[in-house]
Order: sequence, then C-alpha cells, then structure tokens
Amino acid sequence: MTTDPTHLADLTATELTAGYAAGAFSPVEAARAALERAEAAQRATNCFTRIDANRALAAAGESAERWWAGAPAGPVDGVPVTVKDLILTRGAPTLRGSLTVREEGPWEEDAPSVARLRESGAVFLGKTTTPEFGWKGVTDSPRHGVTGNPYDAGRTAGGSSGGSAAAVALGAGPLSLGTDGGGSVRIPASFCGIFALKATYGRVPLYPASPFGTLAHVGPMTRDAADAALMMDVITGADSRDWSQLGPAAGSFRQALAGGVSGLRVAFSPALGQDVVVAPEVTAAVRGAVETLAELGAHIEEADPAVGDPVEAFHTLWFSGAARVVQHLDEADRALLDPGLREICEQGARYSALDYLAAVDTRMALGQAMGRFHRTYDLLVTPTEPLTAFAAGTEVPPGSGHTRWTGWTPFTYPFNLTQQPAATVPCGVDGDGMPIGVQLVGARHADALVLRAAHALYEAGTARIPAPPALRPAGS
Repeated sequence: MTTDPTHLADLTATELTAGYAAGAFSPVEAARAALERAEAAQRATNCFTRIDANRALAAAGESAERWWAGAPAGPVDGVPVTVKDLILTRGAPTLRGSLTVREEGPWEEDAPSVARLRESGAVFLGKTTTPEFGWKGVTDSPRHGVTGNPYDAGRTAGGSSGGSAAAVALGAGPLSLGTDGGGSVRIPASFCGIFALKATYGRVPLYPASPFGTLAHVGPMTRDAADAALMMDVITGADSRDWSQLGPAAGSFRQALAGGVSGLRVAFSPALGQDVVVAPEVTAAVRGAVETLAELGAHIEEADPAVGDPVEAFHTLWFSGAARVVQHLDEADRALLDPGLREICEQGARYSALDYLAAVDTRMALGQAMGRFHRTYDLLVTPTEPLTAFAAGTEVPPGSGHTRWTGWTPFTYPFNLTQQPAATVPCGVDGDGMPIGVQLVGARHADALVLRAAHALYEAGTARIPAPPALRPAGS
C-alpha cells in the first residue's frame, strides 16, 4: 500500500518505523515526502542552510533494502532527520551562521550524536539555521538571514535552534538535533509548538567541546516525547571524544515512558520566583497543563525554588565563551560579525579570571539550591517562556526595554547553569494562534522522569495544538 506523501510527512518517527516494519510504505517514500516539506518550509521560513536531496534519497534507498531484508540498522533506520548547523556532519559544511567560517572544509567528521544516528540508519535531509555561533535566543545571522515562525513568518522561530524547530513543525523530518546553552532547544520549540529536551549535561556526548563550556548541551527536537525518547536511546551512546560524558544510560528511555505521573510530587512555579510579567494567556495555558497533571494523579503544590535571578553570572560565563569563539579572528573578520555578537564578545573579553570564578560560585550555589528543592519535589513546572513569539529579526521584543535576549527568557538559562534536564511541551495557543509551551524540570539525571511526565501530557491530549497554517486542510 502506498500512503499519500503529505500524510507520510506528518507521521512521527515511531509511526514511520512501524510502517516500514509492516511494509505499508518505504523509507524512500518517507524521504520524498519530507524533502517536499523541506523545500516548502525553506520557502516559508528560511529554516535550512542546506537541503541534500540526492544523499537523502540514496540513504533512504539503502534503508529500504535493510527493511526489506528484515535487518534494520537501528531504531531510527530510514527516519528523516535534520541537524542544526552548529553540529558537525560528515560531507556537509558546518557554517555556524557566520561569514567568518570557510565553506571549503574538508568536512570529514560526524559529531557524536550525528555518528550514532548515522549508525542507526537515519536519513539526513540537511542542515538547519542558527544565529551566528548560536549566541542568542532568536535565529537570524549575517550568513543566512532571518528564520521565521511556521505559525507566522513575520515572527521569530526563536533560537538558537530555530531552524530545527521550524523544520520539525512543518514536517521536514520528525527528528532534529539542536543545541541548548541557555534555552536554545526549548525557546524555539515553545515558539513553534513542538517538543524539545535539554538532557542532563553529559548525557548526550558533545564534540568538539563547546567554547561555552558546560552550559552547552545537544538535545532532541521532535513531534512528541515518545520520539524524543526514541532519539535519546540512540544519541546517548558513549563517545570517547567527550571527556565529560556520563557514559551509557542505565536503561531505555522509551521503555521508561510508561507509568504516568500518579504520586509524583510536582512544584508549580508561575514565574520561577522572579519579578517577571507573564502574559495572561501563557499563565492560563500553563495552569491548564498543571491541572492535567493533577487529574492524572500528581500531587501539585505552588512553590518557587530559591534561585533568584542568576543572569549576571550567566552573562559572565556566556559572554566569556563568545569572546573565546572569536578570539582568533582578525579585525577584517570581526567586522563581518553580527553587531550584537561583537558587543557581547567585547564585554566578555573584559571579564577577569576572578569574575569568571565568582560566576562559577553563583552557579554552584544555584545547583545546590535546586538539589535541596528536589528532595521535596520530583518535578518543577514553569512556563517555558513568559511570552509568545515576537517580531522576527530582532533580539528582543520591540518596546520591551530589554537589551539582551536573556531578558525575555528568564525560565530557561538557570537550568543550563544547574545542568538539570528540562523539556518543553506545547500546551496551547494565544489569541493570535501562536504556540505556548510548559517547561518540565527534573533533578540531575532524572531525564527519564521528565520524558515520562511529558509523555503523560501528550497521552492526555494537553499537547495537541493546531498545526501551522500551511499544514491545515483547506477551509479549516
């Protein structure tokens, strides 16, 4: 039986592999459907830096032969995947959104997560857009321009994994690899209505080491939590190139999805204890997700962890990392940089070693505070963002008074400082039809629990939101 290609592009990875196993359709058909969507997504949102149709179809053909022989290479064999253009991918340039990166290569090495997906038979469609070196929470760059939101192309997709979020939302492959140093998978996933997980630091091996140090994570961006668990079972495989990896996970993330949330102790923090204005529609949607958790048997208590606002410590660590990224550039190359990136690099270069160590002290105290918090609570729930997507091409919402992207995303970067697992689940839309996300945070190493709770919200229907306008049936 041949399935309509449009329908194939709307299937999850789990549904695709089940279809391959049953002989209902082939990886080649799925790749063609995803590539058709990728071209459309690129026209609509500028979410790709590269679409490699020939290689994707060749890989899909090889996958089809394995499925026909009853010998798939792994759990994601034949599944279309995209990769953020900060992550090394053999045979494709990794340009990092920067005019200072030379395209010639050679590009001969896969990052660990890409290598594990390739070994499992994934079909790589292309590379997705990022701000220059992933420095901010929106996606526009000197090299590739502005990436728009699938729900309104005049608004931002978020960042820095904005291209990946837009691609997944528009059906250009159900799986994508993003990176998250301060919210960079969760911000765009929330703005684009998809799922994303920032796992415990070290759970997903990373190479080359990020100049942003142990703030930086690689994470899955998917249609739902079940696909993220499937992806985690693949990308958490050990890799000797990452000296800080945690090693193999104790068990399967997919198998850990069952069990629900009954009996879990859940803290709901409407604003993370900060003086932050949260849009009323965001508050209402997030409260609705919390009520669903309660209906499913979780014990809910409104409680704020004692985190304060660690933004200055984060800036010290983040801006220092940015300065390190461009340290090797001459003045001619520096003139090519995003002006905002150039500003934070100049600020980062002025910090002393003592400033850096003071920020590390703040970080350690924050981690200790969250460790104590999780003695009482299994999960912390917050809005992912206090607002929905704003105008594309701007670092901060116009008229907001914020000067840097961290000002409008106060609920994400604290958990990069603490290295905890944090996921975002769609939980509604605002009056303009823009997606809203709820953030689930677990104690360090509780990645499976976060995925389980997120899966429970999907199973309960909380995460069902309207598709982007381009994917809705005519007249809807």
